[in-house]
Amino acid sequence: MKNIHAFILYGLVAVLFVMIIRNQAGPRSDEREPASPDQSDNFFRSNTSSSEDEQNLQVKLFDLPKKVEFAGERVPLDKMDIKERFEREIYVNAFWESNMLLMMKRSAKYLPTIEKILADYNIPDDFKYVAMIESGLQNVVSPAGARGFWQFLDGTAKDYGLEVTREVDERYDFEKATHAACKYLQQSYAKFGKWTSVAASYNIGQAGLRRRMNDQQQPDYYELLLNEETGRYMFRILAFKEIFEHPKKYGFHLTEKDYYHMPATKTLVIKNTEKDLADWAIKNGTNYKQLKIYNPWLRTPKLTVKSGREYHIKLPAD
Repeated sequence: MKNIHAFILYGLVAVLFVMIIRNQAGPRSDEREPASPDQSDNFFRSNTSSSEDEQNLQVKLFDLPKKVEFAGERVPLDKMDIKERFEREIYVNAFWESNMLLMMKRSAKYLPTIEKILADYNIPDDFKYVAMIESGLQNVVSPAGARGFWQFLDGTAKDYGLEVTREVDERYDFEKATHAACKYLQQSYAKFGKWTSVAASYNIGQAGLRRRMNDQQQPDYYELLLNEETGRYMFRILAFKEIFEHPKKYGFHLTEKDYYHMPATKTLVIKNTEKDLADWAIKNGTNYKQLKIYNPWLRTPKLTVKSGREYHIKLPAD
């Protein structure tokens, strides 16, 4: 009798187990609802594209220029590796749309001043693209501690006349930093005699470039084997120049209203120590935020002025 009861119990457990498995597996194929007409149509459309749709999905290829120069010096695009390296930077930067677009918008705010200073020092206009690839025309800080539009290290900045202290860091003054950069570029040209080498030395250093030229017995940047960053450096400059000079060709269609512009400012002179720049700003019709926006070289809430020294402060025009 006990055996019969056990048999019946085991049978019920088996039936229950089968029902659970079926429920977890879902309905059989013949029990599933057929796809609705809309679903079927969407499926069909997603797998069959018109030629127009296919064209819209294609990644655009650019017709690259046959002739490229930097500061009047020819780039040997007839050499395969040079062409490929240039082409790489064109596509990397043209398809980094957000970065390039913001750079273009920013350019109208800062380039007129940078271009004028370059011209005053007889530095080729193409060197404005060095500032672009160094910083994106922003007061950024590199992992190595280089700062500002022109990415000066502390010691180099001081060597070229910039004040760098706890309270004042003129690497963040893009106008003064551009003057310092021009002095460096002039010195570098006196050493190398080629603007391409001058630009490369801005990345690797004058001594670093000279050492590689001597080691490899090659005076031409395009014939040197360099580290990844310096090897790409000139080609990034060339790509920025090409895209900025032909923006529509690369898909950038900006109108005058799309660009940022430098606001009108007034200049005040501080000749005495100010222990509270926020208070000073309010007394002069503005606030600490605006003071720092227009004068990012002020690094602390106070300004110590040594005897015989003065500082020119820019503020929004009334």
